[in-house]
Amino acid sequence: MAEIKVNNLTFGYEGSFDNIFENVSFSIDTDWKLGFIGRNGKGKTTFLNLLLGKYEYAGSISAGTSFDYFPYKTSESELEMTADELMEYWKPGVESWRVICELNTLSVDSEVLYRPIRTLSFGERTKVMLAVLFSGDNDFLLIDEPTNHLDKEAREIVKEYLASKTGFILVSHDRDLLDACVNHVLVLNRNSIEVQNGNFSSWWDNKEKADNNALMENEKHMKEIKKLKCAAKRASAWAEKNESTKIGFDPIKEHERMIDTRAYIGAKTKKMQARVKSFEKRINHEIEEKEDLLNDIEKVTDLKIMPLSHYKKRLILCRDFSLQYKDGKNPVISDLTFELNQGERLFISGENGCGKSSLIKAIIGKDMDNMITKGVLETTGNLVISYINQDTSHLKGSLKKYVTENGLDYSLLLSLLRQLGFEREQFGKSMEEFSEGQKKKVLIAASLIRQAHLYIWDEPLNYIDVFSRIQIEKLIEKYKPTMLIVEHDVMFRNKIATNVINL
Repeated sequence: MAEIKVNNLTFGYEGSFDNIFENVSFSIDTDWKLGFIGRNGKGKTTFLNLLLGKYEYAGSISAGTSFDYFPYKTSESELEMTADELMEYWKPGVESWRVICELNTLSVDSEVLYRPIRTLSFGERTKVMLAVLFSGDNDFLLIDEPTNHLDKEAREIVKEYLASKTGFILVSHDRDLLDACVNHVLVLNRNSIEVQNGNFSSWWDNKEKADNNALMENEKHMKEIKKLKCAAKRASAWAEKNESTKIGFDPIKEHERMIDTRAYIGAKTKKMQARVKSFEKRINHEIEEKEDLLNDIEKVTDLKIMPLSHYKKRLILCRDFSLQYKDGKNPVISDLTFELNQGERLFISGENGCGKSSLIKAIIGKDMDNMITKGVLETTGNLVISYINQDTSHLKGSLKKYVTENGLDYSLLLSLLRQLGFEREQFGKSMEEFSEGQKKKVLIAASLIRQAHLYIWDEPLNYIDVFSRIQIEKLIEKYKPTMLIVEHDVMFRNKIATNVINL
C-alpha cells in the first residue's frame, strides 16, 4: 500500500478565467477502489492527466507508485492493427499470457487479440483494454468512464470484473456501477474536494443529510439576522430620537428640564449607539457563519418541460415488423410487435448491434433508402418528435449559431444549460472545446425546450454526470412526457420506464 498526497494543488488552463483547482489538498491510498464523482467540466479527467504528469501545476502531488490510464489512445492508422500488436505500446513489458487470463475472467475469447481494433465492438475494445490494463504489477490504475456505449450484458461483465479488483480510480456516472465497484469516493463539490469511505449510495445519503442540516442551520441564521436587524433598527431610532432632544427646549413648557440634562441625554444616546454597534457586529458574525453553509450544496434544480398533447391515444403501432439493410445478409430486427401510447416511457433494451438505433431511424424516417422493411410500423398523423442522436460530432461553432440553425430560443437554452451545471464562461466558447458530457447536455437541453408529442432519445446519458441524471429523472417523473428511449443506465431505467422492449 502507498499513499498519494496532494498538497495545495492549483491548476487552470491557459486563457481560462478561473482555475479548475485552487489550493486543493487531500490524500488517498493506492489499495482503494476509489469512485470519482463530480459535475461535467469540474476537472475529473484533468486531475487524472495531472497524475500522469501531462500538465504543469502549482503545489505538489507525491506518489510512491506509477500510473496507467484507460482507455488507451489509438490513432486512425492503429485501428487497423491488432491488440496483440499494440499491447506492448499500450503497456510496456506486458505479457500475453496474463492478458489472456484477464480476458477469460471477462468472458472473452482470446481470438479478439488477433483481430484489427476497427473490427471490434465497443464492448470488445473495452474488455481488451481492461485486460491489458490489469495485466501489470504495482500500477495505480486510472479508469475513465469504461461503460459508455456498452450494452446491459457488457456492463454487467465489466461491473463484476472491476468489483473483483483493487487499486484504481474509477471515473463513472453510472450509479449502479459505482455502488458495486468502489469502497471510497473522491468528490468534486462546488467549492471543495472530499474523500469519504463507502460507495455512491452511502455518500449520497450522507450528502443529503448534510445538505438538509446546512439548509436548516442557514434558516436559523436567517431568522437570527432578521431579529437582530429589527432590534438594531429600534435601538438606532431611539438613539436618534434622544439625540434630537439634547439641543433646544422651551423653559416655560419644560420648566423641570435643566441645562445639565443635556449631558445625561448624551450619555444615554451613546449607550444606545453602542448597543446598535453590538447588534451590527453580531449580525456580521451571523452572516459570516451563514455564508459558508451553502457553498458546497450541489443544487439539483428542477427542470421543466412542456410536452404537447396529441388528440390520439396511440402514437406508434409496430406489428410483425422486420428490418434489413440492403447490403446486409440477415434481418437486423425480426417480427417485432409493440405499441406506444401517450404518457408511456418505453425503453428499448438489447445487446450492441441488435437494431435499437435502426428501429429509431425507421420510426423517424431516417436512412430509409438503405432499408428493406416488412410488417407494420406506423406513427400517428401530425406527430411532433424531439430527437436526440447519440452522436455529438456535428456540434461545432458557437451556441448562438447552433440555436439559429435549429430555430431554438437562445436565452431559454442558456438558462437550461445553467441549471444543468454549465458555467457562464462556457457560453462564449466554441462547442468543439466542450467535454463530451457538455455536448450531451446541449443536445438534451435543445430537446427539452422543443415542444413535442414524443421524445425519442438514443443513449442520452453517456458522459452525463450523476447530478444531471437525477435532474432529468425528476423532470420525467413530474411531467410524464411520452418517450422512446435507448439507455443502459439501470437505475435511470428502473425509475422512469413504464415498459421495456428486449431486442
